Amino acid sequence: MLLRLSLGLLPFVGRVVITYLLDQRSPKVAAEFTDPDNGITFWGLTDVVHNVTYGYVFPPLATSGANPTEYIGTIVAPLVNQWAGFALSGSMIDSLLVAAWPNNGQIVFTTRYATTNVLPDVYPGPVITTLPSSHVNATHWKWVFRCQNCTTWNGAAGPGSIDVSSSSAVPAWCVSTIAVDDPADPGTSMVQHTDFGFYFFPFAEAHVTAAVYNNWAAGGTGGGGPPTSTTKTTTTTAMPTGTATPYDYIIVGSGPGGIITADRLSQAGKSVLLVERGGPSTGQTGGTYQADWLKGTNLTKFDVPGLFESMFTDPNDFWWCKDVTVFAGCLVGGGGSVNGALYWLPSDNDFALNTGWPSQWTNHQPYTAALKARLPPTDAPSTDGKRYLEQVSDVVTKLLTPQGYTSATINNSPNQKDHVYVHQWQTRWPVATYLQTALARPNFKLKTFTTVMNVIRNGSTITGVQTNDTTVPGGIYPLNPKGRVILSAGSYGSARILFRSGIGPTDMINLVKGDPIAGPLLPPQSQWINLPVGFNVSDNPSINLVFTHPSVNSYDNWADVFTPGPPAADSAQYLKNQSGIMAQASPRINFWSALGATDGVTRWMQGTARPGAASVTTSFPYNATQMFTITAYLSAGIKSRGRLGINAAMNAMPLVNPWLVDPADKSTLIQGLKNIVSTMSSVPGLTMITPDNTTTIDAYVNSYDPATMDSNHWVGSNIIGTVAGKAVVDPNTKVFNTDNLFVVDASIVPSLPYGNPHGLIMSMAEQASAKILALAGGP
Repeated sequence: MLLRLSLGLLPFVGRVVITYLLDQRSPKVAAEFTDPDNGITFWGLTDVVHNVTYGYVFPPLATSGANPTEYIGTIVAPLVNQWAGFALSGSMIDSLLVAAWPNNGQIVFTTRYATTNVLPDVYPGPVITTLPSSHVNATHWKWVFRCQNCTTWNGAAGPGSIDVSSSSAVPAWCVSTIAVDDPADPGTSMVQHTDFGFYFFPFAEAHVTAAVYNNWAAGGTGGGGPPTSTTKTTTTTAMPTGTATPYDYIIVGSGPGGIITADRLSQAGKSVLLVERGGPSTGQTGGTYQADWLKGTNLTKFDVPGLFESMFTDPNDFWWCKDVTVFAGCLVGGGGSVNGALYWLPSDNDFALNTGWPSQWTNHQPYTAALKARLPPTDAPSTDGKRYLEQVSDVVTKLLTPQGYTSATINNSPNQKDHVYVHQWQTRWPVATYLQTALARPNFKLKTFTTVMNVIRNGSTITGVQTNDTTVPGGIYPLNPKGRVILSAGSYGSARILFRSGIGPTDMINLVKGDPIAGPLLPPQSQWINLPVGFNVSDNPSINLVFTHPSVNSYDNWADVFTPGPPAADSAQYLKNQSGIMAQASPRINFWSALGATDGVTRWMQGTARPGAASVTTSFPYNATQMFTITAYLSAGIKSRGRLGINAAMNAMPLVNPWLVDPADKSTLIQGLKNIVSTMSSVPGLTMITPDNTTTIDAYVNSYDPATMDSNHWVGSNIIGTVAGKAVVDPNTKVFNTDNLFVVDASIVPSLPYGNPHGLIMSMAEQASAKILALAGGP
């Protein structure tokens, strides 16, 4: 039975998005090429990131009546790509999907169809014949095939087709480095692709004469001959190809750090290219991924705070980077588009010398003030100024008050972080503010669906970035003289780009060297730069405590807020004026306390409470409609550190987990959890169900699955400092031993702040932008 995630070719693509791509992205363009093994002349492309070739050729267009419904296709892929597929219509939904993979020296293929974003069902209509030049060798697999009854289909949503006379088609391709479940079974289940893309294809030009086509379709070889001559006239609309326009600044990654930096640099009159590997998110950026209850609005999943929990349960999770083993956002806005909207302005201690920041960074106040002016925080995000679903806040307040906690207006006094509780604070994010002012400037350009693989280096000098964009020569975006590259791809993404650019520990660069695609793009070994990229990594260890209380409304654990939707009254209220429950992400109350530790170093604990629970382990019967969760995070002061890196497939991943490595971190977090529950008897009706009374807090923490302990607040992989070898970037955020390569994202942050790090990261980007602009030698 097909039960797993979808092929996910283009889960969010429709006519609107295709128009957006044509207008904004300048997709890759199909070109003519001849297969040396069989002489077949195809039209298609080779994706330079994965080195996979896709090609197609059609029989002649009809002089009258219906056009032929078949074509000859090819896929050539390195073995690292476990399967590859395509949708000539450019859409996963209501479209014919084709995928293939090698198995025991043969090619196995499947045709699928889906009406929703789930694993597509097997579609039996096409007749596919594998042609003789197909093969599997020690490095690649190649599939050449005739696909009959493949340009039309009749699925559950009705008939569909591709227009083989079109001059402006936008097909899609996808690849996966994860094997299908049963390679011998064409009907196997399979997880979603690990990458995908679009390109421009003038189908009208990819036709040959009947004689030539019939020869190839029968397994024959030979030259392609001239295109068909028919009485039907087609006009090819040339896709505008990109030019190698140089820029003063190329910024890689459109998360909060990248967007704010791009806005400030373009505001200063510099020409700026912001490159994002994913696609649009909010409606304002061209996104169209909506629940049915949002139809008729410009609001997507990423616009509505109350849909945050659905990010982790939606099977169509195209926004997560598929080549990073932890959660990382690959879309406009990056992690800022897929978080819980907790917004804490940084404290003075968050930028202090004793937390690892160079002395040049301690005066953060002007930059934090600039951030606050652009993104004013609020603890009542509903447009009517009211707070909703507050039962959890009421119960947790009763739990904390006997422990000496008091209420605070935290963003009016950011240094107040001991024994205080606060309502959730959130704001409009950089996508709605900083990005919009940047987009209004002629000296700024945003490129989406464009992956930067590495920077182009000439010794210590960076001359541009290498991408998968085939519309520019060699996929390279160059810099102007004295130009600069800024990596803002996140703790994992920026580290991986450095590895692939010959910067970092030798063991990681040697993995890159062994990769058939990334290896040849490395600079000579004599130019490798040994820096501690990937070390010094920190993330909040977090533990969930689950409770029930008769007054709490768990809001059905947020299960149906995306589809079919929240209660009708709540959706109607939000649609009317963006007020109500859906105007706020799931957290309802937050609190902090300073905790003494056995080693004498104070740690801070943040608690965050929300209706519902991610998981429950209990021997008690309980009422699921009354559940709520307190997540306790150990933050500032922790000593545990880990390491992140890549594997041989170039996937980014933790190599050494950073959670509770230090014994005092663990004992301090255990004490903090015990403090939280110490006053439960003061709240009548409050019951802790995970852990329940059969398990002690110590045993609960000792058995806690490390895979669920992460908070996804990764910092430190490109740590800032004053000494090369101990740090990756200098106090101006420039990578040591380079002339013009910078990093501005969470990876340079030397230690965890008191609370969720987005506020600190955005203040850091404000300050980094100013330092980079003031640094001599730039454009």
